[in-house]
Amino acid sequence: MTKIVNHWIGGKTAEGASGTYGPVTNPATGEVTTKVAFASVEEVDAAVAAAKEAFRTWGQSSLAQRTSILFRFRALLDAHRDEIAGLITAEHGKVHSDALGEVARGLEIVDLACGINVQLKGELSTQVASRVDVASIRQPLGVVAGITPFNFPAMVPMWMFPLAIACGNTFVLKPSEKDPSASVRLAELLAEAGLPEGVFNVVHGDKAAVDRLLEHPDVKAVSFVGSTPIARHIHTTASANGKRVQALGGAKNHMLVLPDADLDAAADAAVSAAYGSAGERCMAISAVVAVGAIGDELVEKIRERAEKIKIGPGDDPASEMGPLITAAHRDKVASYVAGAADEGADVVLDGTGHTVDGYENGHWIGISLLDKVPTTAKAYQDEIFGPVLCVLRAGTYEEALDLINASPFGNGAAVFTRDGGAARRFQLEVEAGMVGVNVPIPVPVGYHSFGGWKDSLFGDHHIYGNDGTHFYTRGKVVTTRWPDPADAPAGVDLGFPRNH
Repeated sequence: MTKIVNHWIGGKTAEGASGTYGPVTNPATGEVTTKVAFASVEEVDAAVAAAKEAFRTWGQSSLAQRTSILFRFRALLDAHRDEIAGLITAEHGKVHSDALGEVARGLEIVDLACGINVQLKGELSTQVASRVDVASIRQPLGVVAGITPFNFPAMVPMWMFPLAIACGNTFVLKPSEKDPSASVRLAELLAEAGLPEGVFNVVHGDKAAVDRLLEHPDVKAVSFVGSTPIARHIHTTASANGKRVQALGGAKNHMLVLPDADLDAAADAAVSAAYGSAGERCMAISAVVAVGAIGDELVEKIRERAEKIKIGPGDDPASEMGPLITAAHRDKVASYVAGAADEGADVVLDGTGHTVDGYENGHWIGISLLDKVPTTAKAYQDEIFGPVLCVLRAGTYEEALDLINASPFGNGAAVFTRDGGAARRFQLEVEAGMVGVNVPIPVPVGYHSFGGWKDSLFGDHHIYGNDGTHFYTRGKVVTTRWPDPADAPAGVDLGFPRNH
């Protein structure tokens, strides 16, 4: 019997009423294992209405109440991390250890939310004038929404909702319809932790559900992670409807390898960062820029390591890389490799014909490595979102930096070198929001914010960390004067207020 994933509205399961369902596939087998209900406009409205009603009390709740619930949620999440990782593997396809890592990174943001008391402290200036004090405070927005991608079905929602609800907002999540089960399980754990009904809601669906959230007058802010074209649409549409928006888009992350680098360490890092999670992550290294004469040796070291990667089902402990999310995505990724030679690249490894015995209908693709890739090639220009690594050559640091900075994307960049001066120059001169020095995937820890530059971010705020707290709250300044009991009535004064 096919499993059905329904919505979560007002603290309980809400069966889909639209009659429309989407298929959820096990990527390792190609089998449709689940149907997910697609929300109608009326169902989205019901979720927003539940969140709006819950905000009446949740927005006025004490910090102690909010954080105590989040502490209980954290304990439940920790206890059920293996179960949640299993749901991720079954629907996304990533190997179990990678799925566990995703849950662990989500836990970091829950930790941050548990300590929200410090982040929400205001400021006070006394005696700015005679018996006048000025205080600044931060207050929640109301109903906020999150629209999240398939590649991290647990972590990316947890980049959003723990901070949002800790700040006093209520939340409507629209997760990817390709792997929806983890989001509903998180909702169940929040309810078990004691979160009041309506504070956290989940609606599944497609563009119709997204567009309703973007235009709904009771949704005050929208957080999004996904591709650049959709991020641009989210930002434009939600902003036009008067909403605060943070929309994180795509990437083409570069790893600069200087001639003095430890090439073994650089090759290890390139393979891990390019092919981990089958390349389906916005912080994957998809372009290595080799400077000087090291290019041939570096490519050979990458090839040697890449060929040894064990590809198989995510629930097999021996697997190091799983399948791609859908057959259509697998075919799109393969097309970049198939056309690479005609665009001037050397195809060192071609993984497009890879299959796994016993799982012939899975969405499999092997490791691909392209060398001497010109910047005009589609494999370099586009975000492939698969296990394809492009190697480009540059004669000097300056040439390499210009190449990197010419990219329209600016999510992350890394440099591998033993030279502290070169590393310092790179971190100051590269046009990217997150930089690694001998670290290939510079995803910040929870108490620093995540976000890129250029076409990798639309909006003024990065996600989680201090930016996350500021995004989910708005500032208010209060000026107060209390008369001294000994003062005589001052009378009317139509002049400009005196501060001395």
